[in-house]
Parts: sequence; structure tokens; C-alpha cells
Amino acid sequence: MTHPLRIAVVTETHPPEVNGVAMTVQRLINGMRSRGHRITVVRPRQQRRETPLADEWLVGGLPLPGYPGLRFGLPARGYLQRGWEALRPDAIHVVTEGPLGWSAIQAARKLGIPVSSGYHTNFDRYSRHYGAGVLKPAIGRWLRHFHRSADATLVPTPELAASLGAQGIPGVGVVGRGVDTELFSPMRRDNNLRARWGVASDGLVVMNVGRLAPEKNLALVEAAFRHIGAQEPKARMVWVGDGPARASLARAHPDHHFAGARYGADLATHYASADLFLFPSLTETYGNVTVEAMASGLAVLAYDCAAAALLIRHDENGCVAPEDDAQAFIQTACRMAGDSALRERLGEAARRSVLPLAWEAVVADFEASLRATILRHGDPQNRSGLAKAAASA
Repeated sequence: MTHPLRIAVVTETHPPEVNGVAMTVQRLINGMRSRGHRITVVRPRQQRRETPLADEWLVGGLPLPGYPGLRFGLPARGYLQRGWEALRPDAIHVVTEGPLGWSAIQAARKLGIPVSSGYHTNFDRYSRHYGAGVLKPAIGRWLRHFHRSADATLVPTPELAASLGAQGIPGVGVVGRGVDTELFSPMRRDNNLRARWGVASDGLVVMNVGRLAPEKNLALVEAAFRHIGAQEPKARMVWVGDGPARASLARAHPDHHFAGARYGADLATHYASADLFLFPSLTETYGNVTVEAMASGLAVLAYDCAAAALLIRHDENGCVAPEDDAQAFIQTACRMAGDSALRERLGEAARRSVLPLAWEAVVADFEASLRATILRHGDPQNRSGLAKAAASA
């Protein structure tokens, strides 16, 4: 029987912050603890006088520009190094590529502790949505430099693993994502909620779930729904989530319903009470909402990338449009909106196709990847290469 591990998880986003990375990290941490491992979480303090739990180390942080509800951690190499000298973990897993994450990699290298990183967000693709497209090459260089300094980098899809491996990032491994199919279920459909949205029980509800922010390509959702509305005048657009774009969207579309951020069973009920899910983001490394919508029995339309490329078989359990082909996306959205039998068939097949995606299996893969990182770190030839990478950092 393998021995329990002592793991330090360093993350600059953590619940109650609402985003796919925070949710995934919480699932992995809880899953590892349920398997008997000792997990310490290092994260920015979310409130000025927040008291850490027994298994938390809190550091200073500042609001992320453009995302006041999220924070990034300040550099803390000395603090981490002293703490890990006193209580040495078997491995360190760094979730995010900010100043705190870099401090963790530096401290791990100094102490000779195995360290893996997670690649969750295409920050280089975000830059053009915030008027900083000129920074994309520099951000890309930083991400490569960051992940080359770790023993291993864990990603959610084989497609992304191949891309990072081709960029010279070592030890790239795939740890997928799970979905709670008991929480996200068509059984939660609520006609009373649909009535509050102003739609009949047999009417059409089009939904988007996620951060309401420029990098999510929300303008294409707006355009698709304009075309849908022209052919289905009683259709209702429902946005679930919050973010910097919410105010401008609400001003532009007073006839749309803005549900705000939703959680747990309430979020699951919102999903299940819709009919068609539109997700045109091109910046995702995975896209948890795609899988949650599929588990909820929705007909899903997304671009052929990230989770959709991995899980959706076009016209079998959902629909995909060629990457960045807005016209194809709109045409497919209209076809799905106008065919209730198609939506029903796709939704039922979507639900069936994601039933095997249990979080327990994902956590087991995560544990196996950490153990492999520890073994890889112990290989003398690999350690020599990492030492050179750290020296050039």
C-alpha cells in the first residue's frame, strides 16, 4: 500500500471566489484529503483580518486588475522557504502563474522539493481582450519560463499537452476534469423558475454560464441570440454569472434575464431549466461549464476546442463549430433553436456521455501524477536538467 503524501498546494484563487480554477482546485484538495493525504493550502488572504484554517497558510494579496473579485498573491519566497524547511512537504503543486506561484517554485528549487505546476488559463490569449494585445508575446514567454521551471506541468486535455510539449515544457501530463452528475442533472428542471424568467414551460430558453467578461467572446452569444430571436420571437436569453461585462450587457439587453452568480443546487437548477447552451469562448484550457451543461441534459453548442473538442461528437451529443468561425456558430445555433426534437436528442446523449466523468477518477490521476513527479525529481539526470533551468531563471 502506498504511503500518504504531504502536499503543499499554492493557488492564487480559491473558494469562495467563483471560477473554474477555484472549483477544480477545491475538488482536487478535498479528494486528496479523502484519500488520506495531508494537504496544506497556500493562498492570498481574501479579507483583511481573515483567520487561516489549521491547514492553510495565508499571504498578502491585491485585487486582480479588471477582476476586483479576484486577487493575486504577493511574492513570499522567504516565508515559504522558512515554512517548508520546518515542515517539509513531499511535493508542491503550484496552481497559478502569479508572483506567489513563482515564489513557490523558487523556494521549492532552493530546498530541493519536487514541484509540479498546473496550466489552467490561457493568459496570453486574454491580453487582446483588455487592450493589451501587444503584451501577448511577453506573457507567452513568461508562461513558458514558469512551467519549464517545474518538474511537471499538469493540463486538462491531450490537445493542450501536445501544444505545451512542443514548446519545450518538460513533464507535461494530462489530468482531466470531472463533473458531479448527481448535482448537475436534468431532474432539477423547474418550470416555476422558467415562469419567473417569463417563458412558458414549452418555450425556448437560451443560456450562457460563466464569468461575464470580454475574453469569453460574449459578443457572439449576443449575435447568435439576435438571429435566434428573429426566428423564435418568444425565446428568452438567460445569463448566469457575474463579471466586468455584466453592466454593459444589461444596458444593451434589458429584455434578457441576468441571474447573477449562482452556486450549488441553485446553479444546477438554472442549468437544467434551460434548453440550449451557447459557449463560444476561445480562451479556455477546458471549460467546466460545458461539461456541467452536458450533465444537465442541455443541447450544447461550443467551438471545437478545449472540453468541447474532447467530449462533443457533432450532431450526436452536442454541436461544435469550427474554431473562430462566427458565421458557422450562428447558423448552428439557429438550427438547434428551431428543432426541439434535435435538442432533446442531443441533451439526452450529452447526459449519457459524461456520466463516466467521476471526480474520484480525476483525483486518482492527480495523485498518480504527483507520485510520478516525486520519482522524476529523484532521477539524477532529470535533476541536472532542472538545476540548469533554475539557474537560468
